[in-house]
Amino acid sequence: MTKSPVVLIDHHPGRSAQTIGIARVLGTDTDLIHQPSVGVVGTKGDSQCYMGVMSKVEAIHASLKRRIGHGAGQLKLRLVQPEYTIATSDGIRNGTREMRYSLIGREVTHDSMCEHLSATGLAGTIAVVACDKPPVGTLAALLEHNEPAIIMSDGSIHPGTDPETGEKLDIVSAYQVAGSPDAELRDRVACHACPGIGSCGGVFTYNTMQTFIGVVGMQPLHMVAPPSDDPRRLKEFPDQLVEYLANMMAKGLKPRDIVVRDSIRNAVIVSLAIGGSTNVTLHAPEIARAAGFTDFWKEVMTPAEFNYLSQYVVPVLTDARPYGKYSMVDIDAVGGVQVIVRELLEAGLLNGDVMTCTGETLAEQVKRLGTKSADGKVIYPVANPYKPTGGLRVLGGNLSPEFSAILKLAGVEGGLENNLFRGKASVFEGEQHLLDALDKTPERFQNHDMVIVRYEGPTGAPGMPEMLDPTSRITTLCRERGIVVALMTDARFSGGSVGLVIGHVGPEAALGGAIALVEDGDEIVADLNSNELNCTPLADPAILAQRKAAWDKVVAANGGIHPNCGDADTRLLHRARLSAVPATRGAGLHPNREVWVRQPREATRSGFVPSNKHRPDANKAF
Repeated sequence: MTKSPVVLIDHHPGRSAQTIGIARVLGTDTDLIHQPSVGVVGTKGDSQCYMGVMSKVEAIHASLKRRIGHGAGQLKLRLVQPEYTIATSDGIRNGTREMRYSLIGREVTHDSMCEHLSATGLAGTIAVVACDKPPVGTLAALLEHNEPAIIMSDGSIHPGTDPETGEKLDIVSAYQVAGSPDAELRDRVACHACPGIGSCGGVFTYNTMQTFIGVVGMQPLHMVAPPSDDPRRLKEFPDQLVEYLANMMAKGLKPRDIVVRDSIRNAVIVSLAIGGSTNVTLHAPEIARAAGFTDFWKEVMTPAEFNYLSQYVVPVLTDARPYGKYSMVDIDAVGGVQVIVRELLEAGLLNGDVMTCTGETLAEQVKRLGTKSADGKVIYPVANPYKPTGGLRVLGGNLSPEFSAILKLAGVEGGLENNLFRGKASVFEGEQHLLDALDKTPERFQNHDMVIVRYEGPTGAPGMPEMLDPTSRITTLCRERGIVVALMTDARFSGGSVGLVIGHVGPEAALGGAIALVEDGDEIVADLNSNELNCTPLADPAILAQRKAAWDKVVAANGGIHPNCGDADTRLLHRARLSAVPATRGAGLHPNREVWVRQPREATRSGFVPSNKHRPDANKAF
């Protein structure tokens, strides 16, 4: 007769029954069912970005299982089965209305992860993440749950190779030939751009945010850059992650002990130094909110400081796609992102005293890893950078009074003579109208046009889709014709976008922002000396009032929403329309448009100030 497990009398048998059953199925001790729970989580989607996640989750789960038990050195914990969230493939959906679900996917990941963490009562979590938005949603949920946790990137895809030219390819290469009349070229690039498994390999949004998560302290630095198929991800990293988590649990080290004001600032500075994605200005505020900061742009880093650091202090250190030559696989080959961190630490640009998930400070982790110096080809030293200024700039002016507009300066290929662009507005009421024009009448685009795509913001689209398809086609058009066509939008961009493109312009058109009032032919001025984006006619109060009154009349006649806004024809899109906050607050979904903060924290300053010893004339205290 099989002996039944002992169930302590103070635990309800109904609530214990399935817990005992799960322990038996997983092969763990039934007398550990009332101990604190630990488990692994992962993200799934319908592209090869996610195809390597499950094997890593299973390897980490197996490593956790080996460590759980009553023996010496084992962890007396309850193991739960792995859980997965779902996500949308950005690459497949760009240029379609389904792209509206991309940023919303960050919120869906957050919600489902929050349900799992809280309802399961996880006291320790290891997360394997892929693609762009799920990592941020996962980190936000871990910060709100605030129990020991650690993240590992699944890793990048390898570049493809054009069999005809030998040129290295990636998904951006494929988007850039989308407008080509050469069908054979389009097919060849599509067939070779994305070989194998892993997330986008350039310094697009995925690798911008993986680097951010590593620098902010929630991912071991040496686990960021290796590709998805690197054997270490299955053979070495799982045991290391379990050891790090066990140490965090023993010490009571929690995400909010790691993600503090200075670690977030460090991560933003590194994002500038790698010429990172414009999406960092959407994701950093959401991460900061989950960490307890009510307003990123007031409590963590002001727009003025962001621009000063990018303009005068922090250079671009990487020759990386989309603005350069190399991929994250190449960065890994020369030592990984810890090389970038070392260069910035030694230049006095980062606070090395912040804590990380390894139980070490950032500086201690870099030292233990035996981090190399910059190779000078893929990663450049601060003293002799790839580009002299940082990769991003936020803009004010009458089109962006709250400094929401963002320009990826590292990706600009022309049109900013003396840091100034002056052009003529060419207005499109939504992305599809622009794509139609690029397909059917590309000759209409002229030198120094400022293309405007509106009603694609968080509320208007709804969902704030990214514009990789049109920006890639415009980039190719400009290269072929030797002209400059700029683009600005209340939507956002892929980290793979290059050119003179300005996103997150707000307030967005759906809310009556100034971008809704621009007319064809208006003069648009982007001034990088003053960091302003202005529409010249709207500087006249009479013109501004006249156009706003006409806009209000159209909205009132359409039941309170402008007819150019997209359909909110699912519950999720309807939720986005009613609850999306502005880009400056992260463009997340928050009831009553309030940014909810769990346990607000005081944004105390450490006294550390970035100080570039290679450019002492640029140093300034904030």
